[in-house]
Amino acid sequence: MIERGAVMYLAKVVGTVVSTSKDPRLTGCKLLLVVPVALYPQKVEYPLVAVDSVGAGIGEMVLCVDGSTARRAVTEENAPIDCAIVGIIDEVETCGDLLQPEKLSLLDGEKQL
Repeated sequence: MIERGAVMYLAKVVGTVVSTSKDPRLTGCKLLLVVPVALYPQKVEYPLVAVDSVGAGIGEMVLCVDGSTARRAVTEENAPIDCAIVGIIDEVETCGDLLQPEKLSLLDGEKQL
């Protein structure tokens, strides 16, 4: 189980999720498959399904939130949402070094984004 708490983290969109049968409060929500990147300190063993609130697409680096914060990122406040995409990342700067999203690696260390 991933235990992140109320944090924002970087992830890469690696796919889409289509669900024709779902909770009615998710109707109209775009679902994307995301994988957190190596800047996040905990290992993730599987991708996450996130509701897209900003129009992200496959291959993009995004900013995600979890828990009650994710539910507030969409119009339906009481929807069963635990992960939401709230931003599209253009670049990341750490300690004066500018990192382009394509240079970050997935947490498992086996794949490059």
